[in-house]
Amino acid sequence: MNAQELIATAKKLVADDKGLLAMDESLPTCNKRFAKIGIPQTVEARRDYRELIVTTSRLNESISGAILSDETIRQQKQDGTAFVKILADSGIIPGIKVDAGTKDLAGHPGEKITEGLDGLRERLAEYRQMGARFAKWRAMIVIDNHIPSRGCIEANAQALALYAALSQEAGLVPIVEPEVLMDGDHTLERCFEVTEEVLHTVFNRLYRQKVMLEGMLLKPNMVLPGLACSKQDTVDEVADATVTCLLRTVPAAVPGITFLSGGQSSELASARLNAMNVRYKSRAPWALSFSFARAIQQAAMEIWHGEQANVQEAQQALYRRAKCNWSARRGEYSDTMEKA
Repeated sequence: MNAQELIATAKKLVADDKGLLAMDESLPTCNKRFAKIGIPQTVEARRDYRELIVTTSRLNESISGAILSDETIRQQKQDGTAFVKILADSGIIPGIKVDAGTKDLAGHPGEKITEGLDGLRERLAEYRQMGARFAKWRAMIVIDNHIPSRGCIEANAQALALYAALSQEAGLVPIVEPEVLMDGDHTLERCFEVTEEVLHTVFNRLYRQKVMLEGMLLKPNMVLPGLACSKQDTVDEVADATVTCLLRTVPAAVPGITFLSGGQSSELASARLNAMNVRYKSRAPWALSFSFARAIQQAAMEIWHGEQANVQEAQQALYRRAKCNWSARRGEYSDTMEKA
């Protein structure tokens, strides 16, 4: 492990008000999104869509790193240039999702555990050789009035910590993603309670596994009411709850927090990130950044619709959406940007 290199990479990923583009959807998830808008669910269509993303002009103005899937990191442009090379040449750091998805947690009905630790050391070494400089692992925490259980929280926190330690050993900055889901009718207060417990447990396990906090990033959920909750709190209330929760749980040594969008609309995700930076940027000990997937990509995917003739317009939409989130990091986002 080269500690200084890890620290430098982690800092670069959250520098200059930039954020991460998550383009690491699993094959079933990507195919489901394609099917919804009538795009063929083929490896060729997925490759064409990824090429659209990585060749978007000036994307590096807002995006510091791109999280790839195993399929995408091995793909190439039509002329044979590897996607990893295109990203790196433009100044965007390539990263890789390394978990193997979630399965039911034995003995805990309704709860999930993330798999993928078997053979992870060897896979990380391969990805590093292919050009990846950071990795990502997602834990999925289902929430209602009775769950998550302590067993679920501890099992997922331990897996996250083991993954993070192995990533740093391999020279990759680990992005640690414990996601408390938005699904359900829980209140913002219930999400705060669960998120606080999850993050306390995760950082306890990271400490036990001797993970260097200066060489990692956290990718948490925002503290939000469930999508079906009758009370949808204001943008400022979400910002206050989220940052308060993080101040109670995330050590100042962590360079940055790169929020997931988690099913929020593109506009709401940007507005909530903007409010956090307006209210807390000058005093937060870590950068408040973004690592969005749908909240950056959705408009571009719908415009593209699998048609080569739509590529340029789709790329413009992708660029604009990324720029909105760059502005949100600066506390300069506004609704008028959506109409520009």
